[in-house]
Amino acid sequence: MERKNWRKAKLAACATIQDAIENLNEVAIQIVLVVDESDKLVGTVSDGDIRRALLKGEALSSPIRNVVQANPLVVPENMDRETILKMMRANRIHQVPIVDEIRKIVGLHLWDELTAPVDRENIMVIMAGGFGSRLRPNTDTCPKPMLEVAGKPMLEHIIAQAVQDGFREIYISVHYLGHIIEDYFGDGRAFNVNIRYLKENEPLGTAGGLSILSPCPELPFVVSNGDVITDIKYDELLHFHNKHEAVATMAVRMHELQHPFGVVHMDGVEITGFEEKPVLSSHVNAGIYALSPAVLEFVEKGKYLTMPNLFSMLQDRNLRTVAYPMHEPWLDLGRPEDFEQASKALFFNKKGAK
Repeated sequence: MERKNWRKAKLAACATIQDAIENLNEVAIQIVLVVDESDKLVGTVSDGDIRRALLKGEALSSPIRNVVQANPLVVPENMDRETILKMMRANRIHQVPIVDEIRKIVGLHLWDELTAPVDRENIMVIMAGGFGSRLRPNTDTCPKPMLEVAGKPMLEHIIAQAVQDGFREIYISVHYLGHIIEDYFGDGRAFNVNIRYLKENEPLGTAGGLSILSPCPELPFVVSNGDVITDIKYDELLHFHNKHEAVATMAVRMHELQHPFGVVHMDGVEITGFEEKPVLSSHVNAGIYALSPAVLEFVEKGKYLTMPNLFSMLQDRNLRTVAYPMHEPWLDLGRPEDFEQASKALFFNKKGAK
């Protein structure tokens, strides 16, 4: 929240319960921040704390120390939004003070503000120009991102998630049957977003279409394949990207594969051990990225380029690339088995249809 507002919620430790009531009514954020003479957090007081104190017989003139919660949940300045929200949900609280290393209060997180969508200047690019060969015959007359899942095109699910995360400028890279996508979404106004199209004269891969971007973005931006359905928070991905000062960030997801047989470990002909149907775990590319504008220097206009190849080029130049481990529900709907599952709404029943 704004600095001037949370500062109004501060009270000195020598204040009274009456002072706390007046502060709660005036500031209207349902919490009082009790501080000592050095501005260090002594504790917090809520409306519920005061009500319980009055029921126990405390007077309005009683000192606030009689009702203060001396060990409230606090967080440091650099904690990410998603972690803070999880802590607030787990503890069923709507306010969390922010403190520095000496417990001096420097801010306040409010549930309503953390969950409210924020309009972002960052753009999002959705790659939707592929042929969808693996999903034929479904894609013979319909571009893959326009195949319906839970009653609407998969591309619409992606756009809805982006809008929910505050994105207002979306570019869609189109090629195969691109006119169907343009006819459906138009300029995006019906979907509360501004949509522009990057028209590929020939297939350019999962990164090559970025060469058409104009003007060049000034801020880091998100790129998503057009056939990925997920609950990932695109704004959290951007925050992670910026925090790690990377030029490129790849969302990755743990994929587990169970071996169908017992595995025998050997040293020459000697048996050294056994594993009964072990589970092999690895991180896979989730098809979602955060990129800094500098990477566009390595995307040659009109040339085919995949995103993994772009990452390799950046690594060869010793530029920082990082992985964003995601745990959210995710499906690559370019795979026939996943598309069939999502089409039957099995996936959406688990994650909650949008």
